[in-house]
Amino acid sequence: MTGIARTLRAPAAVAVSLLAVTAAAPPAQAEPGPTAPGEFVDLRSVDPTVLTEMRYATAHTFMGERVDGYRQPVCLLTRPAARALHTAQRRLLRQGYSLKVYDCYRPQRAVDHFVRWAKDPDDQVMKGEFYPRVDKSRLFEDGYIAERSGHSRGSTVDLTLVKLPAAPTRPYVPGEDPVPCFAPRGERFPDNSVDMGTGFDCFDTLSHTDDPRVRGVQRTNRRFLKKTLTDLGFVNLPEEWWHFTYQPETFPDTYFDFPVSRGSVGGR
Repeated sequence: MTGIARTLRAPAAVAVSLLAVTAAAPPAQAEPGPTAPGEFVDLRSVDPTVLTEMRYATAHTFMGERVDGYRQPVCLLTRPAARALHTAQRRLLRQGYSLKVYDCYRPQRAVDHFVRWAKDPDDQVMKGEFYPRVDKSRLFEDGYIAERSGHSRGSTVDLTLVKLPAAPTRPYVPGEDPVPCFAPRGERFPDNSVDMGTGFDCFDTLSHTDDPRVRGVQRTNRRFLKKTLTDLGFVNLPEEWWHFTYQPETFPDTYFDFPVSRGSVGGR
């Protein structure tokens, strides 16, 4: 065999050998992510008429960025909580209103993201809108941020009321000048909800459901939302007019960490 022949055959042999190894190796597969137990559903599969504005899937949050674990803007809840919202929605539609959800099930990784942000004193990009009167160093002590959230158990929802027909709302523009979340409705960030006195996720005592400073139509709207939901088994968190937990909870002691996506519930 000449030197040239040996030179040509050697790479060919290596290529054949690599081809054989590749053919024998099993195809690589992505690691499956955690999925929700069968008791969880996408709210839209139970009631597609409920309006959805999943804030944590956007940059319009108190951190100024999308929250970890929110892959799609979908509301996942335990089935009993979703069915109770469906009943509430049917009653409200007859009166010319709709529910609008801001947040539903929240994965533990999202809560961990909140905690990391709260421990960084230099990151105060959204202070002017969401916590203008609260020192960031007090967020844990004052109860605005915690290392666990009832949302992670799947039966808690943040929501409001919208007068029908629902008006369109403009998208949030990152970097826009902040306006305090407790400013008059015509001044704070526009929301097509009825006037509740503050915006969603407003870190301020004015967000307390029964704060005596909130009067008139704002107080009436809060009471209307609260009565509608408490009549169906939801319990309001007194510090947040938008926060309700359906009881009895399906998972009272379990904090889940599957992502917020349609795939987590497999079309349920």
